[in-house]
Amino acid sequence: MGLEWYVARRVAWAIVVTFIIVSVTWALLAAAPNPEVSQAASQAALEGGDPAEAQERAKELRGLDAPLHERYIDYVTGIYTFNWGWSESRNQPVTDALMESLYYTVQYSVPWTILTILLGPLVGIYSAANQYSWKDHVATGFAFFGYSIPNFFFGIILLLLFGVYLDAIPIVYNTDVPVFSVENAIQLAIPVFVLVTGSIGGTMRVSRNESAEYINADFVKTATAKGVSPLRVYARHILRPTMVPLSTTIVAQLLYLFVGSSLLVEVVFGIPGLGRTTYRAIVSQDTSLVLGATLFFTFIATIGNLLQDLVYTVLDPRISFDDR
Repeated sequence: MGLEWYVARRVAWAIVVTFIIVSVTWALLAAAPNPEVSQAASQAALEGGDPAEAQERAKELRGLDAPLHERYIDYVTGIYTFNWGWSESRNQPVTDALMESLYYTVQYSVPWTILTILLGPLVGIYSAANQYSWKDHVATGFAFFGYSIPNFFFGIILLLLFGVYLDAIPIVYNTDVPVFSVENAIQLAIPVFVLVTGSIGGTMRVSRNESAEYINADFVKTATAKGVSPLRVYARHILRPTMVPLSTTIVAQLLYLFVGSSLLVEVVFGIPGLGRTTYRAIVSQDTSLVLGATLFFTFIATIGNLLQDLVYTVLDPRISFDDR
């Protein structure tokens, strides 16, 4: 009994949650009319054939005439063996389409996530250390600006400014540029800046409020009176307790932006990542690819929440794992 048992239970619960989500997704998919079957019936009616016969033939070809329990077992088996079907719009397996898109999403998601985790808490603590000064007001104004402005609108403004008027960045993302090159860093600088601005606002505000409480705490005054260096005081006695509630905010912000705002940013900047792939699949009614993207984002959210619980318990040693 302890941390290991708690981690094992959280991992088991994450598996149960993903299984429930997969089952609900299958139920919704089974209840919805299949567009390919409807298209076959419509085509037969236009050509003077029997729509009912064409509909039955289309169901038989796609295995939709099998009993529900057999279809459910095949679906669940396919999900956990990464056989997620065929993408009609991209003419390739769904998993291959998602992996190709993930390649481009990772290129801007990694620097964006690292900058958010590093800058958010540090700027928040700096703002709290200079409370009610002009530095605090500038940081607070920047936080509210990033938190309130829609990412896609901010991205369009910066794209017009730096791409059209100043000609400093390419208007459309160039996939032929090497990943580790100056050209790729230049064309990804604005998307990363837009996402960091959107994610850092909430993190900075929570970090400022939490650290302001600890700056005047007795144990911090005691450490300062004993001659502990300011860097050690901020890093060990203020940043660490601040990170406990802040970890929840950071994970929630990153998941929110990864699932929602990154989709709009990829559409604005023409990045062929997961967001734009999902958008095009929805427009072209590619059911298999939309379902695969939904499952992928669901798995990311489940893993993110699991990591959030684990980080929370590691950062706060006062937590008892026996009663959780």
